[in-house]
Amino acid sequence: MAYKYPLLYKHILENCSKIYPKAEIVYRDTLRFTYKEMDERARKGSNMIEELGVKKGDKVICFDWNTYQFFDLYWSVPCMGAVLHEGNPRLSIDEAQYVVNHAQDKVLLFNQDFLALIEAIAPKLKSVEHYIVINDTKEIPDTKLEPIHNYNELHESASADYEYPDLDENTIATMCYTTGTTGLPKGCVFSQRAGVLHSLVQSAASGNYWGITNEDVLLHITPLFHAHAWGLPYSCALFGMKQVLPGRYEPPMMVDLVVKEGCTVSAFVPTLLVLMMWAPNFKEAIPQLKGFKAFIGGSALPRGLAEQGWEYGMKIFAAYGLTESFPLLTEAFIRPEQKDLPKDEKISRWITAGIAVPLVHLRVVDEDMKDVPPDNETMGEIVVRAPWLTMEYYKDPQKTKELWEGGWMHTGDISTIDEEGYIHIRDRTKDVIKSGGEWISTLTLEDIASLHPAVMEACVIGVRHEKWDERPLVLVVPKPDFKGKVKEEELLEHFKKYPEKVPKWWLPDKVVLVDSLPKTSVGKFNKKVLKDQYKDILMG
Repeated sequence: MAYKYPLLYKHILENCSKIYPKAEIVYRDTLRFTYKEMDERARKGSNMIEELGVKKGDKVICFDWNTYQFFDLYWSVPCMGAVLHEGNPRLSIDEAQYVVNHAQDKVLLFNQDFLALIEAIAPKLKSVEHYIVINDTKEIPDTKLEPIHNYNELHESASADYEYPDLDENTIATMCYTTGTTGLPKGCVFSQRAGVLHSLVQSAASGNYWGITNEDVLLHITPLFHAHAWGLPYSCALFGMKQVLPGRYEPPMMVDLVVKEGCTVSAFVPTLLVLMMWAPNFKEAIPQLKGFKAFIGGSALPRGLAEQGWEYGMKIFAAYGLTESFPLLTEAFIRPEQKDLPKDEKISRWITAGIAVPLVHLRVVDEDMKDVPPDNETMGEIVVRAPWLTMEYYKDPQKTKELWEGGWMHTGDISTIDEEGYIHIRDRTKDVIKSGGEWISTLTLEDIASLHPAVMEACVIGVRHEKWDERPLVLVVPKPDFKGKVKEEELLEHFKKYPEKVPKWWLPDKVVLVDSLPKTSVGKFNKKVLKDQYKDILMG
């Protein structure tokens, strides 16, 4: 009888450890181990948590930076049939307490840096039976948490003898909670099958579109606690790529690792790439960044950032997805027949959200679920189908029904589509500015602002207006060399230079210069906070 081959994480682990046994995982300047040893570490981790009572289907949450211990859990938890819950340490106390109780996590692992957060939520946690602290030693901090263990000590004493089961491929393997700025976080769950298919398509698409191979070296900037680190730990294992973990997000350390470990590719939200480019040691590293591939997600890729990267010899392009979609849906790339296009035209394509990757069926639709014309002008909502989308919002049938209304997953993102099939994200439904009954794209205005030489970061929000309901307000963080030198009037005039992209009625009413902009827990601009702060600025 033929073997019914389930799509399981264990098959990725077993394959990469056999085909690429000497490929490396590197953690800062502290530890390095091979893919063969990664397999052994995963099996030790499975034994470790099983000895604490974790069984198939139990939830295991980890609040951590990009450490080797968290990386272990990416394999050890789902391969044994338990569920890896990626815990966001930047959640508020109320949100962190909510997600642990809502998921009913049985074991809670946390980096020692987040001890205060875990101590604050522990008295109200209902399901947690064990706490495991993660640090670079075998010590347990002074705390009232109990029972508490040290990860390194438990892991070292665990056996590597663990036979992974043949699970049903529809078994839940991972869960992530959304980090929206309104309402409580929503739990997205993903099956073993979803994870493997996402990994296969991501590795194939990134290799074909962006030329990424197993000779590349990945620097893990995307948080392991956010949307499966965009799927990279798994897809890069399929490649057999060397993977470098920086631990905390310290821009000078990131630059040092690029140089020391020969990193050639990474994924960023725009703000983290900007911070890395302004690290004090970045200029010295520029010669080694020629050909470095940086793909941007989480927020739109500003044209100014892409052009700056080009000047450094870097290739910066965009991808698009959601927590609900694992996340990959689209990638921006240049088709073979476009390879000889001028630089400006290539950048124009790289900064779009791109084109749907294989197995993703993507549409841009109006309110009646009819496809908008591919004129790059008519806006609609992106809806998708793919084999790796979230199975549900955990324990929330009403929100699940809304998410999947009409049999398509509704992204909440407003976009246009052009005749070549490139998706141009214009806004989130909750962020788009409705002025006089018409839509204004905040992302387009942010993109234009990024082209001014004085602008380091720009965020556009809609604020109340007596006549037009809402009007655009631009908040700008100047580059250090321009602080105190650039004026509001100069920035307002800048938008008038691009009439083909900024109609007269889109022109911002005001620019506010600020020292910094508030970010969400995953590095996006926190527009809810800014809207509350500036809501009446144009009202008198």
